[in-house]
Amino acid sequence: MPHLDIDAPYALTPDHVAKFRRDGFIKLKDVLSAETLEHFGREITRLTIELNTEQRPIEERSTYDKAFLQVMNLWEQSPLVGRFVMGQRLARIAADLLEVSGVRLYHDQSLYKEPGGGITPAHADQYYWPLATDRTITAWIPLQPVPVDMGPLGFYARSQSVSFGRDLGISDESEAKISDNLQRHGFEFVSGPFALGEVSFHLGWTFHKAGANVSTQARSVMTIIYMDAGMRLAPALNPVQVNDRDQWCPGAVEGDIIRSRKNPVIWSRA
Repeated sequence: MPHLDIDAPYALTPDHVAKFRRDGFIKLKDVLSAETLEHFGREITRLTIELNTEQRPIEERSTYDKAFLQVMNLWEQSPLVGRFVMGQRLARIAADLLEVSGVRLYHDQSLYKEPGGGITPAHADQYYWPLATDRTITAWIPLQPVPVDMGPLGFYARSQSVSFGRDLGISDESEAKISDNLQRHGFEFVSGPFALGEVSFHLGWTFHKAGANVSTQARSVMTIIYMDAGMRLAPALNPVQVNDRDQWCPGAVEGDIIRSRKNPVIWSRA
């Protein structure tokens, strides 16, 4: 079968874990094979295009909506995508990088940057999440190589401890204010192409952004957001966290471990 590597252990080293702890992100090569990405990627891309509700021309959209077509929780729409999202390989990497004993699913999302799609402004994902600790991590999984002209994801190294900008969602304001603040304080912005099979992982509070897609090919990316298996629901701090709580953690109670039907444990040492 072409997709057995979604469960096989990856050769993560102590140096990888130390680098992630320091920088708040890491890019790992040869995480998934070309066969695996083709096998699952066709279905991910098909569903993204089919379920997308954005029909306006790019020039009529907001900065956020120009950045990508975004479809959430594809694992609930397709058994094939569900098999991919529940894969043990990525989840074990996530748990090892977070230095926790297991991880749950927060949610998945497909990010499809069309040719001509705009920048993804600087932001930290955890602005959107009503989660009690920083033990959250996103796997950013390109379904094809991502050269520079297609808008690869880039990261502000060691920015996970910066509090300025945590109250800003993806917008022109976040791009201007966060980028300016991090540049003024000397945080290195690390960006570059992704080879086929290369996957990045970043903490929920690590600031990151992506360039515009000036190529003629769509940039199709699947993301899986994992959280510590013991993560508790925090009080929502803004309207988008209320929305996230209701959509991705149905029935969860503030202060309790998030054990909803949408948040299964994907990998655990136990």
